[in-house]
Amino acid sequence: MAKKTKKQQPGGTPATVALTAAGTAFTVHAYDHDPASPSYGEEAAEALGVSPDRVFKTLVADVDGALTVAVVPVAGSLDLKALAAAVGGKRAAMADPAAAERTTGYVRGGISPLGQRKRLRTVLDASARAHATICVSAGRRGLEVELPATDLAELTGATFAEIARSA
Repeated sequence: MAKKTKKQQPGGTPATVALTAAGTAFTVHAYDHDPASPSYGEEAAEALGVSPDRVFKTLVADVDGALTVAVVPVAGSLDLKALAAAVGGKRAAMADPAAAERTTGYVRGGISPLGQRKRLRTVLDASARAHATICVSAGRRGLEVELPATDLAELTGATFAEIARSA
């Protein structure tokens, strides 16, 4: 069963600390993470009882040598060609996991688009606009944060573009 709280207690993740510091309204959802789960995002959607179209995963890609964050629904996958085009690049590939962890300050499966160690260019899939709120990682496995996509875009400097492919 997911636990809901309005405010993160002191000592939260960098993502929740950033949200609190910005004065942004958000809801934290915690659930028991199963390390054997094959998909962190789908596990979150199921545990929270939320449509996989409203739960977004944070992926780090290398676009022409620059790390770039892509935020797409867990129900689909990232279109690397569309991501490259969205940022004016030519080629995109998934980033080396160690580089993604080192640069963001988060571990795989818990990378949040918020509160990253180094602010990276961020692209949010345009489908996020269809929902009043979306869920993204709050900075660790088993913890999601729910907020309006427009607030997420504002806090991360993200642009909206069609970068996801349906499953």
